[in-house]
Amino acid sequence: MTDLPEGPAGLHQRVLTWYDDHARVLPWREPDASPWAVMVSEFMLQQTPVARVLPVFAAWMDTWPTPAGLAAASTGDAVRAWGRLGYPRRALRLHGAATAIVTEHGGEVPSSLEELRALPGVGDYTAAAVASFAFGQRHVVLDTNVRRVLARSLTGVEFPGASVTRAERDLATGLLPDDEPTAATWAVAVMELGALVCTAATPRCGSCPVSDLCAWQRAGMPAYDGPPRRGQAWAGTDRQCRGRLLGVLRDAHEPVHRSRLEAVWSDAVQRSRCLDSLVHDGLVARLSADTYALP
Repeated sequence: MTDLPEGPAGLHQRVLTWYDDHARVLPWREPDASPWAVMVSEFMLQQTPVARVLPVFAAWMDTWPTPAGLAAASTGDAVRAWGRLGYPRRALRLHGAATAIVTEHGGEVPSSLEELRALPGVGDYTAAAVASFAFGQRHVVLDTNVRRVLARSLTGVEFPGASVTRAERDLATGLLPDDEPTAATWAVAVMELGALVCTAATPRCGSCPVSDLCAWQRAGMPAYDGPPRRGQAWAGTDRQCRGRLLGVLRDAHEPVHRSRLEAVWSDAVQRSRCLDSLVHDGLVARLSADTYALP
């Protein structure tokens, strides 16, 4: 870790001041945003850009402004409303979390990290994010953007490793401001810095509030030399096939005959495999040998 000439407090001040001036106006960050809105946004934003999330989030919150509303709906309704955000199992997990919130927490999103982590589909990151952003608590929130900012500015490497290490978590913990509300703002401010300035492909170092402190900059911006960073293939993959099949079922409001699915994916073996996986995941119901529908 590089020395910080101004100490952690100086780093905090720079990043927080930048955030005050540059933070995007997003519905889940509004003062009146409910903890449920924050949770919904965190599920939707996993591996999905903000621009794609915004219209789906707005429609979702209009339809199900509370966990009870979603819990009362079918899982098929949740998958249909998820639209084309991708990774539709997130819709099932969010439905499961809503159901648990109703049955175990009286319909209110719990505030404790332990109770959040115990909800279906909620892992360490999502629990910490909801506790921080919805309830103003002091927790380490390590998403891809935060990890990249800390890797570059403090350890001098272009990208963090594939998974969070103990050393990485300890580093982030040591940087948390002591004051709970400030720590919660710090968490979202570093995330925003990574999303808007310290981006993966084209970092805008000239606009960075900590560029003169950045260990990666001071080292001459050495190229990443770790294991190959794999891109997410799409064309011809099972993910694309599943998306095509699910799109037909999502757009239909009646059972779909197999022939309509054959029309959107010609490879019979892959199509059958992907249909089976959709059924196994609970995203699709097989009504008969030849008809399918959302559950």
